[in-house]
Amino acid sequence: MSDITFYTNPMSRGRIARWMLEETGAPYRTEVLDYGPAMKTPEYRALNPMGKVPTIVHGELVVTECAAICAYLADAFPGAGLAPEPGSDARGAYYRWLFFAAGPVEAAVTAAAFGFDTQDDQAYCRAGWGNLEAVTDTLAGLLSDGRPYLLGEAFSAVDVYLGSQIAWGRQFGTLPNREGFGPYLARIMGRGAAVRSQEKDKALMPQQDEDQPSAS
Repeated sequence: MSDITFYTNPMSRGRIARWMLEETGAPYRTEVLDYGPAMKTPEYRALNPMGKVPTIVHGELVVTECAAICAYLADAFPGAGLAPEPGSDARGAYYRWLFFAAGPVEAAVTAAAFGFDTQDDQAYCRAGWGNLEAVTDTLAGLLSDGRPYLLGEAFSAVDVYLGSQIAWGRQFGTLPNREGFGPYLARIMGRGAAVRSQEKDKALMPQQDEDQPSAS
């Protein structure tokens, strides 16, 4: 397939997708979209009807949503070793934590940030994500055995996607701290691909309006 076109904004969840692209080593071309009209044009909405970033186009294939982009790239470039073998026990854990990140983590952090975290028992039962405390404790429990990466000994797309959410939560104070978060984040954020992706997005920041929100 042809090279990848990557639509993003450096103040968005596109940072996660860029990190994943850097981990694969695949060539890609970056298209930066400003917030507002640039993301709402008919041409871009034909790729991403939500009018959000990130989006990747690989040949004729369009993939949106960070978790889907990470999973797709891991399978499209198996030589990078970013996903366990299909059918393996590790593959089940891989799906579990990718979807946990895309579902409960994303929802709980957003709900708490907007002031409607589900603290009472009835709300906790009805909300698929539980609440922020339960999500945070679950992540801490995953790392409590001292494993280097979220799936154990091997770095994977889960560390890119869910690890980024933990990192952002700690950076902006939207995720409570737990023992084990610090060493884990230092380990993954020090990777060459992570550093390269941060440098590339940082280089794009002067092109952006400083008053624009960070979103996806």
